Amino acid sequence: MHKLRRFGFNAIKESFDRLPTAVCFFDRSGGIVLCNRQMYRLSQYLLNSDMQYLEELQKALASPPKGIMPIASTENTYRFPDGLVWKFEKAAVTDRYGETYIQLTAADVTALHRALEQAVDVLASPRFADLLAYHLEGGLPFPEARQKAAAELRGGVAPLFESPNNTLGIAVGMACNICSFNLAELCATTVALMKDPHHDIAATMPAPDFVGGGQILYDEAQMREIYEHGRGSVKVRARYNVVPGENMIEITQIPPTTTVEAIMDKIAELVKAGKIKEISDMRDETDLNGLKLTLDLKRGVDADKLMAKLFKTTPLEDSFSANFNILVAGQPRVMGVREILQEWTAFRVECVRRRTYYDLHGKEKRLHLLQGLAAILLDIDKAIKIIRTTEEESEVVPNLMIGFGIDEVQADYVAEIKLRHLNREYILKRTSEIEQLEKDIADLNDVLAKPARVRRIIINELNEVAKKYAQPRRSEILYDLPEEEAAAEEETVPDYPVTVFFTHEGYLKKIPPQSLRTAGAHKLKEGDEIVQQVETRNNVEALFFTDKQQVYKVRLAELEDGKVAQMGIFVPGRLGMDEGENILAMVITGDYSGFVLFFFASGKCAKIPLSSYATKQNRRKLLKAYCDKEPLAKLLYLPEETELAIRTSASRMLLVGTAQIAAKATRDSQGVAVVTLKKNQTIASVVPADTLELANPHRYRVRSLPATGALIRAEDEGEQMSLL
Repeated sequence: MHKLRRFGFNAIKESFDRLPTAVCFFDRSGGIVLCNRQMYRLSQYLLNSDMQYLEELQKALASPPKGIMPIASTENTYRFPDGLVWKFEKAAVTDRYGETYIQLTAADVTALHRALEQAVDVLASPRFADLLAYHLEGGLPFPEARQKAAAELRGGVAPLFESPNNTLGIAVGMACNICSFNLAELCATTVALMKDPHHDIAATMPAPDFVGGGQILYDEAQMREIYEHGRGSVKVRARYNVVPGENMIEITQIPPTTTVEAIMDKIAELVKAGKIKEISDMRDETDLNGLKLTLDLKRGVDADKLMAKLFKTTPLEDSFSANFNILVAGQPRVMGVREILQEWTAFRVECVRRRTYYDLHGKEKRLHLLQGLAAILLDIDKAIKIIRTTEEESEVVPNLMIGFGIDEVQADYVAEIKLRHLNREYILKRTSEIEQLEKDIADLNDVLAKPARVRRIIINELNEVAKKYAQPRRSEILYDLPEEEAAAEEETVPDYPVTVFFTHEGYLKKIPPQSLRTAGAHKLKEGDEIVQQVETRNNVEALFFTDKQQVYKVRLAELEDGKVAQMGIFVPGRLGMDEGENILAMVITGDYSGFVLFFFASGKCAKIPLSSYATKQNRRKLLKAYCDKEPLAKLLYLPEETELAIRTSASRMLLVGTAQIAAKATRDSQGVAVVTLKKNQTIASVVPADTLELANPHRYRVRSLPATGALIRAEDEGEQMSLL
């Protein structure tokens, strides 16, 4: 119990408010006991005021106000003005003392609902039931009951044709992140690609179009990478208005990767730390009219300069990392937009051909029956006489076949005609379709024979979709960032010389020269020691490689200056490393030049350019920093090519120029074989060759890789022993 007392109500409420699900607990009388921020936000939509009792919220859900739409196909599910779909559920819960409470939850089911609507839209298409019946039942039509069910399904849920939400998902060993595009631009691009496979996609679809709007900072290289290879990032910033005469900023659109709550939390954190002093108040005024985050400014504050600072330090500007990992024929593939549209076109061509073939089959069947009906037109009395004079029912069809020279299917169709329809008017009316059916069949055969006509059908359908459901672009594209704004961003990071000390236990000290000159002995944890000392500048980045194949990044400017007499910053705690995760090496860089060499116990080496760890967005953690297939023997950072001395456990040594080792583009590459090792042998150490004084270095140099190396001579053994 003494441990639980450390957590006060405020701490519990803060964690409760951060939940993405809206949750509220009521007592038996319906009064609020505990409610999180998300539920209060929903109640503002429903009641236009803060919720007080469960009953008033239930009444609002039973009769929602204007702007909130119940989803007819799903119980207790509503679409809110911001486009999100929430499902409400009520349940009784009991605490450990036996007290009963009412729990009301609302879960964000927007992505699931859109997926269901898209599926329903496909199922409700006029041709789907027929296509499925033909495919599964060998051309037999749906029974009447299933036809009725399909018709009810088509009218049950109205499909959505707004810009789709972004698709984000994680599966077994796979992840995908697919951004949304404007429907009109997408249709136009697909049509253009069908006409010209080498069409420049950027000409008709310049950038994604997010549901929440925002401003896209256009990067042509990144956009090309997304369109051609399916990976890259799109930088998006919020849109805002400066209210004239009121010293106030209204933020109306935010990036798709964040929320209003996350933005407010970050701004509050910066204000509390004293890094932002221009804001006097902040409010979430989101209502039925849409999103609105209001910032009240102090007198004399330049709103545009403040927003430039907020873009730099808060999620008001963020990056959407695209990863178009999709299933094609049951196999996961990372595909660019061009390849995805080509795959869709091929799929659609097959759909149109199947549809055409089914229509052709149905019309041929209908024509065949009507031709049998036309045969009896010449002598209806004869048909009636054959039916009347036939003694057994089973002989009616064979007798009609003999009497009119028709096949069994035609004869059975004639025999099933009601007596009231056995007249010339009825038969002439039915057989008048024969000429039109023959024309339709000829046209359908022509479609199947000419791929160009199939493509034309698809193009016409895309044009119709674009004409009927297209909406204006929501995300504005900024092709040029103002120079003064870019310069201001660079000036926000102070630049001065520092010396960085890193210890074996993971402590870091960033000390300016003036503090270092007058310093005494370093204060260290008992048993700890300094393993790395680097003279650098404050505006560079530090990378920490760990034993769990991860790398953590931090800007030195984000770490406070220290003194020799201080213990320093505990890096694993500051960067939020996993429990039991240990730092193997620290790399400090300003331009991400040079290479990181990973030597594995088996004798392989992966030479990875440091630029592979550079990201356009400020990411703090990268997974799969290096290969995890075998144990790591040595990690070494080299600013430039040099010669390395590699010693094995068999007392052999070889001198290898790093230029001999081929660089790999993939971070988790297994590398290439460098040292030939026997069973139970491993790499003992790797050091720069210029740190050794060898009697005869040519003895250890190798011309080709992999190599075994030469036995270490006695005169070199002493040198080695002193270094290892």
